[in-house]
Amino acid sequence: MSIIKVRVVADTEEDIFRDIEIEATDTFERLHKSIIAAFDFREDEMASFYMSNDQWERGEEIALMDMGPADDGLPFKSMSNTVLSDMITEPDQKIVYVYDFIRMWCFYIEVVEMKKRALSTIYPKVSMVFGTSPEQDQKETDLFDDLLIDGEDAPAAKVKPELTGDPEIDAYLMEDDEDEDGGFENIDDLGDEYY
Repeated sequence: MSIIKVRVVADTEEDIFRDIEIEATDTFERLHKSIIAAFDFREDEMASFYMSNDQWERGEEIALMDMGPADDGLPFKSMSNTVLSDMITEPDQKIVYVYDFIRMWCFYIEVVEMKKRALSTIYPKVSMVFGTSPEQDQKETDLFDDLLIDGEDAPAAKVKPELTGDPEIDAYLMEDDEDEDGGFENIDDLGDEYY
């Protein structure tokens, strides 16, 4: 039984990486859990692996959750149903791993070597640790960047409401009648006859 040794490099200003040795017959889900444990992250966010090339371009996705069948009727690859040896066949292969699609933690994985299993060794195992693991919640999110108006933070009241399909209500919602805070008036002012 062969072992795949990968180097997992965090996309941070400081050099931070972990070398993980894992059985080739394990799944990507097992590798996912090994990476999370090696970097002391909580296991409570979505993640995906992307098979990559030498320029780290994201190719075929292996998602954490089963996404059902693709347009061609074949199932999407998920971490639980994809074995490492089916996708990793030689050293120097590259994979991009994204964890937490809000904070977008990105890790660059390179296959360091493929070797024979050592007797009495329990896999997966972290064989090298370099650098202090970042705090999972330290990374800022860009979730509200699209709410900026003229370079200033936009309060929720300034975001235009979704249209309802009723011409009278939509016309009312799109009027420039703003309240004293600069936000649009509350839809509750329309009265009960529209509900």
